[in-house]
Amino acid sequence: MNISNPFIHRPVATSLLAVGVLLLGVLGLRTLPIAALPTVDYPIIQVTASLPGASPDIMASSVTAPLERQLGYIPALLSMSSTSSFGGSAITLQFALTRDIDAAAQDVQAAINVAAGQLPRNLPTPPTYSKVNPADTPIMLLALTSDSVPLAQLNDIAETGLVQKLSRVEGVGLVAIEGEQRRAVRVQVDPVAVAALGLSLEEVRNAIAQANAAGPKGDLDGQHRSYTIAANAQLFTAEAYRNVIIANRDGAPIRLADIGTVFDSVENSRVGSWFYRQPAIVLAVKRQPGANVIETGDRVRGLLPHLRAALPPTVELTVLADRTETIRASIHDVQFTLGLTIALVVIVIFLFLRKARATLIPAAALPLSLVGTFGVMALCGFSLDNFSLMALTIATGFVVDDAIVMTENIARHIEAGLSPIHAAIQGSKQIGFTVISLTASLIAALIPLLCLGSVVGRLFREFALTLTAAVAISAVVSLTLTPAMCAHLLRERRRPRGVCRHSSGAALTPCFGVMSAASSGFFCTSH
Repeated sequence: MNISNPFIHRPVATSLLAVGVLLLGVLGLRTLPIAALPTVDYPIIQVTASLPGASPDIMASSVTAPLERQLGYIPALLSMSSTSSFGGSAITLQFALTRDIDAAAQDVQAAINVAAGQLPRNLPTPPTYSKVNPADTPIMLLALTSDSVPLAQLNDIAETGLVQKLSRVEGVGLVAIEGEQRRAVRVQVDPVAVAALGLSLEEVRNAIAQANAAGPKGDLDGQHRSYTIAANAQLFTAEAYRNVIIANRDGAPIRLADIGTVFDSVENSRVGSWFYRQPAIVLAVKRQPGANVIETGDRVRGLLPHLRAALPPTVELTVLADRTETIRASIHDVQFTLGLTIALVVIVIFLFLRKARATLIPAAALPLSLVGTFGVMALCGFSLDNFSLMALTIATGFVVDDAIVMTENIARHIEAGLSPIHAAIQGSKQIGFTVISLTASLIAALIPLLCLGSVVGRLFREFALTLTAAVAISAVVSLTLTPAMCAHLLRERRRPRGVCRHSSGAALTPCFGVMSAASSGFFCTSH
């Protein structure tokens, strides 16, 4: 059975098949996203909780421990680690790679809801969770600085204006504020003064909370009209808090300013970010899963002039770091290496075959196999990253082997005297099983990478599948296009015609072979 036989006799259909593979590869290349690492959903979830003012011991016993008890019942949980710090707690959950990350997130939320009854009631916000992906590092960092505007006001500008506009950019998934400096009022109470007045810190806290409660104030009903009281009792400045009455002693009110110091500050004064030794608000722009990093970065940069125009004159918006530059550089280097590899392979083929037509056949099969791989990558949801491009670079030496073996065997039959068509049929029939066995051997060598179950296996899975697709496409090209090109591009070897003169000189017979010229005619030297 000769797989290549119908393709040799139908060169037009074979050419159209090759063009179809080429077009599908080009379309796949245009849709492939660009990233530094493969897009993989790692089953890792982080749960965070905050309790301002609590020591690490209090956080570990009253917040972290109740959460860990409930989170430990989640199925397919491989490991759980926690960190309790001043006012904060972080629990990292790693699940089995076979566990769906969305289903695991639902179980985590259910565990948090169950543990809510065991957590302190004065938690400012319920515990939250987030999916952790090492590949989701910010693609761009923007620094918001000013010499005259306070950091709290810069934080308000970032939250109310910049974050919303950046989030609407196509490809942007999340805009996080690093070194957040939200406006807050701090109260530093003097314990000696509180004790002297017969008060407790809990009474002070309750008085402050009640003075700042935002709730309905009721209404006024009359015979003909009814009025709703819409008074805003919330306090926003330190000056307003200083006049809050804590208690009454001997008919005299005790105000907050009498027992402590009240000043405007930020929620967490122990975090911050700097830009060239200047305090700043940093915006971390992250991409959506599957979005093109380069195109998303270009869209964000295109929006920056409009954002700067809307800022006050004393506020500057600067690009602190642009990850797309390093990705561009790495992708460019890999692409250059890939192109150089293809050129070197073609040169080596020409040096050994020493025929331009014979070199053209594997030289055409090489880029066709690589371009066709882009179509398979698009169907599998892969991206153009360092792993996939490295696989294509390595595949350059593999995909050309089948075409060289096929071309060499067909050329050998042509040199033996067969016509190109018959040589292509005979040579492809002999070498077809060899091409299939070589392809199967190469794919079998990649099976261990596909079976790796760790996070490293998730990263190298795209590498292995890309290399497998390139090798498989090269086998198809070598069994279809290569023998057809050999049958119609290679030329039959021309042998000089002459006559053989026997030693007796009685007769002259035609001879086809290597001739040696003499003054009296042609004589056969190999007859």
